[in-house]
Amino acid sequence: MGGRTTKKVAAARSTTTNAPPKLLSGGNPQIPKGDGDAPVQAYLAAMPGWKRDVGRRLDTLIERTVPGVRKAVKWNSPFYGVVGRGWFLSFHCFNKYVKVTFFRGTSLRPLPPGPSKTPDTRYLDIREDDAIDDALVASWIRQAAALPGWEP
Repeated sequence: MGGRTTKKVAAARSTTTNAPPKLLSGGNPQIPKGDGDAPVQAYLAAMPGWKRDVGRRLDTLIERTVPGVRKAVKWNSPFYGVVGRGWFLSFHCFNKYVKVTFFRGTSLRPLPPGPSKTPDTRYLDIREDDAIDDALVASWIRQAAALPGWEP
C-alpha cells in the first residue's frame, strides 16, 4: 500500500509543474476547469499569437459591458455569465479564427452572423485581420447578459 501512495504523490507532483499549458487542436489552450477570473486570465495568457489580443479585447469588453460578470473556464474555454441567470457567452480558439458563442444568440438584434445546429445559439468568428466593431459586440453582450443564460 505504501508503494501505491508514493506513486500517486509523485504523479501529482509531476502534473503541477510550471510548464506552459498544452495547446490543443487549433491552438486552443488546455486549461483546468475553474471558477473566477484567475483561470480565465490563464487561458487568455496561453492563447497563441494574435488570438491572445482578440481574447483580451473580448474579456475587457465583456467586463466593461457587464459589471460583476461571472467568469469560469469549462471545457477549455472561458465562459461569462450572470449569477442566477447562467452563461451568456463563451469563446474558443480554432486554427484560423476565434469563435465567440452567444448561447441565446437568436434573441439578439441584429442577429450575430454565424448559424448553429443548436436552435438558440449564434456565433461570431473573428479572424486575424478582421475589424471588430466594439459597439456592435458590446450591444450583443449587453443583450445576451440580460437574457436567461445557458445552464450545463
